[in-house]
Amino acid sequence: MNTKQTYKSTLRACYLGYITQSIVVNLAPIFFVIFKDSYGLSTSQIGTIVFTLFIVQLLIDIISAGAIDRIGYRACAIAAHIFAGAGILLLGILPRVMDNFAGIMIAEIIAAVGAGIIEVLISPIVDLLPAESKSSSMSLLHAFYCWGQVAVVALSTITLVVIGTEYWYYIPMAWAIVPTVGAVLFSFVPIPKPAAGGEESKPKKFLHTKFFVFAAFVMFAAAMSELSMSQWASYFAERGLGVNKVMGDLLGPCMFGVFMGVGRTLYGIHGGKLKLSAALTWCSVICFGGYLLTVFSPIPMLSLVGCAVTGFGVSLMWPGTLSLASEKIPGGGTSLFALLALFGDLGCSVGPWLTGVVSDGVSDMPLIESLSKSLEVGIDQLALKAGLLVIAVFPIMAAVAIRLINGKNSKK
Repeated sequence: MNTKQTYKSTLRACYLGYITQSIVVNLAPIFFVIFKDSYGLSTSQIGTIVFTLFIVQLLIDIISAGAIDRIGYRACAIAAHIFAGAGILLLGILPRVMDNFAGIMIAEIIAAVGAGIIEVLISPIVDLLPAESKSSSMSLLHAFYCWGQVAVVALSTITLVVIGTEYWYYIPMAWAIVPTVGAVLFSFVPIPKPAAGGEESKPKKFLHTKFFVFAAFVMFAAAMSELSMSQWASYFAERGLGVNKVMGDLLGPCMFGVFMGVGRTLYGIHGGKLKLSAALTWCSVICFGGYLLTVFSPIPMLSLVGCAVTGFGVSLMWPGTLSLASEKIPGGGTSLFALLALFGDLGCSVGPWLTGVVSDGVSDMPLIESLSKSLEVGIDQLALKAGLLVIAVFPIMAAVAIRLINGKNSKK
């Protein structure tokens, strides 16, 4: 029997898993303005929702580093999709039957448990599948996260226009169908068994190596860069740039997702011809440039172009680092992916939260008010740009780290 043919259904289930993770991460931000206007949530509370989502995923990363191998890939994959589906469904129910903020938080926490398991589990499953280029295969997998983001943003935004923002809660209920299908698929598809864990696969064997430290930092910086922009893009477009919600969502987070998906898909198809470390460096620099364009452009549409450029720049940083780590630390197994995901989720938590905190703090400064008047720019726009500018330092730091480690490897 053709092994590649046998595992095609497994690969499709993994793709759906990453679409599920994209729904968990990107659905709530579409409703941030609704939460703020209808429920009275502050910018800091919205940032706390994002922070909590990824802190829960981070805790799952810690727990699952050893637990997944003991429980089994199939049982964990099914449980992950059940948690994700339940959380997405409850997002449309709980805020209307209890305290708004608490209801959103509970729903996001439940969904985050599922997303955390998916994040740790799906990458090593794909890494075990037969493929000519592991890095290309990994990049293509992560591209489905991007296309899921595009679908979530575009379809949800269009639906809001059709049914009205007052009926927003029907949208999460509809998206809960996707993880339900994923749970069914993982009940039947063949799943390769990981190699028996030896000394090589234990975290203590690679945890203190220079390369792991480098990979962990790049994962953290990549996550800071990606989520800070994607989570705040819709709010930034509406309140910061003054465009309407439909255009804000389609030109903000949707275009961010499109360009990130294009970058990952291109590498998935042609990645075998490129040097991964060089591609990672260039992507980090492009991401930095996208942030600068978003923050400093005086023209709103150019700022939205900056959001899209950031998406292309950040496209390879997360999956590329996972592939490079898998190559440089053979036998790392689920523990390696879980620990790197931990640092990624730490960045996912800190980035959007820090952006919101800086924006809130800056908006109360007298200097911003006078700048707003002299530049004839809204305070929300200036404040959020200040928050994004703080994050801009991380992709360039990642580029420096990649060059440093690559230089050391070349000398060796």
